[in-house]
Amino acid sequence: MSRRGLYMMPCVVVGLLLLLAACASMGRPGGGPRDTRPPRYVRSNPAPGAVNHTKPKLEIIFDENVKVEEAMKRVVVSPAQRTPPSVFANGRRVTLELRDSLLSNTTYTIDFSDAIRDLNEGNILDGFAIDFSTGPTRDSLQISGLVLEAHTLEPAQGMLVGAYRIDNLPDTVVVDSLIMRQPFDRIAKTNQLGQFTLRNLKEGTYRVYAVNDVNRDYYWDRSEDVAFYEVPITPGHEPGMATDTLTAVDGTDSIVTHAITHFTPDDVLLTWFNENYRSQYLRDYKRPTAKNITMQFGAPSDTLPDLVIANGPNAGRPASEWALIQANATNDSITYWITDEAVIAQDSILMSTTYLRTDSTNQLSAHTDTLKMYYRAPKVKDKKKKKDDEEINDSIPPINHITLKKDGGSTLDLNKPLVIKWDDPLGSVDRSGYHLSIKEDTIWKEVPLPPFPDIEPPLRGGMRQAVFADTIWYNWNPGASYRLAVDSAAVTNIYGEHNDFTNIEFKVKNEEDYSTLIFNITPGIDQPIVVELLNSGDSPVAQSRVNSGSAVFNFVDPGTYFARAYIDANGNGKWDAGKLMDSVQPEEVYYYPKKINARANWDIEQSWNIYELPLDMQKPLAIKKNKPVTKEKSTRRTDDDEDDDEFDNFYQGGGNQYDYNHRGSSGISHGGGLRNNNSNSSLSR
Repeated sequence: MSRRGLYMMPCVVVGLLLLLAACASMGRPGGGPRDTRPPRYVRSNPAPGAVNHTKPKLEIIFDENVKVEEAMKRVVVSPAQRTPPSVFANGRRVTLELRDSLLSNTTYTIDFSDAIRDLNEGNILDGFAIDFSTGPTRDSLQISGLVLEAHTLEPAQGMLVGAYRIDNLPDTVVVDSLIMRQPFDRIAKTNQLGQFTLRNLKEGTYRVYAVNDVNRDYYWDRSEDVAFYEVPITPGHEPGMATDTLTAVDGTDSIVTHAITHFTPDDVLLTWFNENYRSQYLRDYKRPTAKNITMQFGAPSDTLPDLVIANGPNAGRPASEWALIQANATNDSITYWITDEAVIAQDSILMSTTYLRTDSTNQLSAHTDTLKMYYRAPKVKDKKKKKDDEEINDSIPPINHITLKKDGGSTLDLNKPLVIKWDDPLGSVDRSGYHLSIKEDTIWKEVPLPPFPDIEPPLRGGMRQAVFADTIWYNWNPGASYRLAVDSAAVTNIYGEHNDFTNIEFKVKNEEDYSTLIFNITPGIDQPIVVELLNSGDSPVAQSRVNSGSAVFNFVDPGTYFARAYIDANGNGKWDAGKLMDSVQPEEVYYYPKKINARANWDIEQSWNIYELPLDMQKPLAIKKNKPVTKEKSTRRTDDDEDDDEFDNFYQGGGNQYDYNHRGSSGISHGGGLRNNNSNSSLSR
């Protein structure tokens, strides 16, 4: 063996030993810092802003392996395509092929939104778009802005924003009707912050809308969410300066200022709402028990259906003569409680009902149906055989008693009434059988109840409403224990069943158990303002109208709260959505930007300038549901999740946000044929 062979043998042995040691190790490999940077654009065919490009295929190269997530949902081509494009990724290449014929002398924009991510870490390249023209010139104007949900100020993620050019339309065209019958001229989608940019617009005047385009027809159907900008927009541009930070190979940073084209407007605010339009029809009907009939309708209604029994001894009688009605506020969920024993006894009931139904022209018209209602009593299991000497007495029927119960738990708020509830509609109540006592030491002392009128079921649509509760208002002593004793048969339902003797004990809270919250609203506004106190789920628990500049909430339970205010333009005490065809915007909403920790026996007073912060920065992160992320989330939690959260905070904290207040002030826009709204990304040429 040669000297060289002898020399190499120890090296080979050592190498094998090291390899075996590495294979046996189950530790986490190193590899340096984790990749948190999204993919970077390298080149494309066609190049960004290319002209006279007539091929339907595009190829884009990035600096690392990439993937395209939910291309059908996220990638938008403008002008809108009848046939969705083919989009796929292979290594560092993304290929897109347009399946519609290319229009001549047209600028095309392909907006990838947040579909492109790096293959390994899932870092999102947000707001990436590229454009080209099939003619010798390229349209380059832009309109940028923000879309929020009108009632909750949630960022509208992935919502379609569209524009119609209106300065070249014939005088016979009604502009506001375009959105209901014609696809948009130019489209884009909002990013994770609700921001959008309509790119590559021609010179002209536009109307701008946002639509939750569920059926992907690129215009608005009345059941879809919608937002509109109430005045026409003429996009323009002006010279501007931008400042970038460049990082050298050695890690040092330098600040570079360069000229850009600033496109206007870049502060368009759209707030979406839903008109709650639904086709009206009879969605469901059934007879769940012998005693009631239920009907469900497809949409709210101002009127109740006419219901007439069509068979049996009561044929021809309207429901008002043999039933009580229990309907929700919008009349789309109705229960008829049958009061006539003969109707209850019928196994099969035929009903003739007339109601409003949406016809083929989307108009409401009267429609009559004949409904068949069946009820079969559940089978009773056979009784077990009994001994011969056992006496069986079935002559005495069991007595069914009404169960009375207090609404809520065993405590009662100082400012609330005592509510007693039962299951079937009320027939009669004898309040002389109510006995209220207060506990003094260990002795119950009866106290007189205040006089109150008998319950008279109100009429609704010509029918008596069913009553399921009795309400007792009383000047409760703070911290006292009370007992309501209800004599037997004091309460009777419509079927003749009554209550057994009932004792209901409860304790009233102390004044010290509550907090008082006061919001001093500025600036002064001539219109009514209503403030809602919200829980941690962003749901209202109380509301107060602003009087003399302040909204006061008394008897607030300790806990964490948030607040929302709305301009009650019509003074009806509730928030109202908009109406597109009437050009009515939804009522304006503002959020108090901090949480409020209410503590027992504390008064909290807060000053609140509703215009101090831009709208997109008002809602506290703790109750914001549409929180943007910079990378896709895995269902399996890893050791690096906290690092992910730190990167996410850039977006959640308001990074790269527009300053929108009173429908906008200033924002950021960029020139060139390729756009990227991600401030952490860079463009390599």
